[in-house]
Amino acid sequence: MLIRFNVKNFLSFDRREDGKTEEFSMISGKVRNKKEHIYDDGKMKLLKFAAIYGANAAGKSNLVKAMDFMRHTVIKGLPDGHTERYCKIEPSNQDEASYFELEILLNNKYYAYGFEVILSQSKFIAEWLIELNTDNSEKVIFQRDILTGKYELGKDLRHKGLYEKIDVYASDVSDDTSVLFLNLMNQNKKNLYNEFDDAAIIRDVFLWIKEQFDINYPDQPISDYSYLAKAKDVQEVCRVISAFGTGITDFKMVDVPVEKVLGELPQKLQKRIISDIEQKQAEIRGNEKLSEIALVMRSNTNFFIITLSEEDGIKCQTIEFSHGEKDVLFQLSEESDGTVRVLDLLEILLAGEGKTYVIDELDRCLHPSLTYKFVETFLQVAEERNIQLIVTTHESRLLDFELLRRDEIWFVNKNKLGKSDVYSLEEYNARFDQKIDKAYLEGRYGGVPIFSTVFPVKEE
Repeated sequence: MLIRFNVKNFLSFDRREDGKTEEFSMISGKVRNKKEHIYDDGKMKLLKFAAIYGANAAGKSNLVKAMDFMRHTVIKGLPDGHTERYCKIEPSNQDEASYFELEILLNNKYYAYGFEVILSQSKFIAEWLIELNTDNSEKVIFQRDILTGKYELGKDLRHKGLYEKIDVYASDVSDDTSVLFLNLMNQNKKNLYNEFDDAAIIRDVFLWIKEQFDINYPDQPISDYSYLAKAKDVQEVCRVISAFGTGITDFKMVDVPVEKVLGELPQKLQKRIISDIEQKQAEIRGNEKLSEIALVMRSNTNFFIITLSEEDGIKCQTIEFSHGEKDVLFQLSEESDGTVRVLDLLEILLAGEGKTYVIDELDRCLHPSLTYKFVETFLQVAEERNIQLIVTTHESRLLDFELLRRDEIWFVNKNKLGKSDVYSLEEYNARFDQKIDKAYLEGRYGGVPIFSTVFPVKEE
């Protein structure tokens, strides 16, 4: 689970006046009500939900982009266009380091992983993975001062046999400013982690960032719908779908010729999918325990599952939906944008165990009442599950103390210089009987647009 995220010198996030990073935290505040909204392991209390508010261009999406930038960099390296993503408000930031750090709860322990990078030069200058203790002490797993070529491997990595191997990898990149050690240690190192359990945390942190830190933008699909394809109780899933006012009463997996699917795709994508199919077929032939592999393809308007097996060869299916009592099936492309959005979001309720979802513009394509119902339902589901949902939104109906705790409400505001600040409602002395939605729209907490006259009246 996510504990905290810190960022500095990225897009609209500069260093704070006290020199510290901008911080977004899922640590619960002093609020005493709605304890069911909290994950409590006896040492730390973490929120399972947070709503982030702010005017257009205030920096809400930039906070999501900062999280996504860190995730992409860990998994695949620095993304295209990174040299221009430093905070340009101060010219000196071009040559200053940008700072990214995640604190997470993993395997019942707390860890901080982060790095510093001079974006304009594509140069990593520091990296660290630290185990955090509730008494404020720390235990180094590894840390690198890349500019000096110095690195430290913690006690957990100093066992005979393990230390010698990891030391070779660390020394090879000790002064390499182009690579992250966390990424390097998760490239073809399966045998290392099978042999040495003490090194597993390096793999586990990487996999949490890759597989459990699920970040989504308004213009991309949230789900690949595999939760529908794997559904054991179709009627229960249909009941949930119908409860959100979609009109869907049933869904079926329908066979589709592979040639038809590939024929509708661009040639470049066709080649990539064919290559993936050939690779998966080779995996099946080379592994006696592997009898079937599925490839899931999802776009804004289509959904396909290609199943490869020794017994049936290649099989392709899509999902179609029926409305009402008539047995008439509709393709995904025939459903409304709002229905597609709901179907995407339902993965969080039905199959999101262990994940931390970040969704930019939750309320896109949704009726305000439906947005409220979804958040209300999530909070009910989350009572029994270790799952987090962080959303940006403009939906003021969520600013309701009947629904949310005060520490679950966050704001992003941009000052006159163009710098974004992140802060929680906890920082304000808001009474529980106050109409928070009204106060927010009046600009009491920042995060709302300030308009000037669009067409000034000309003086005669």
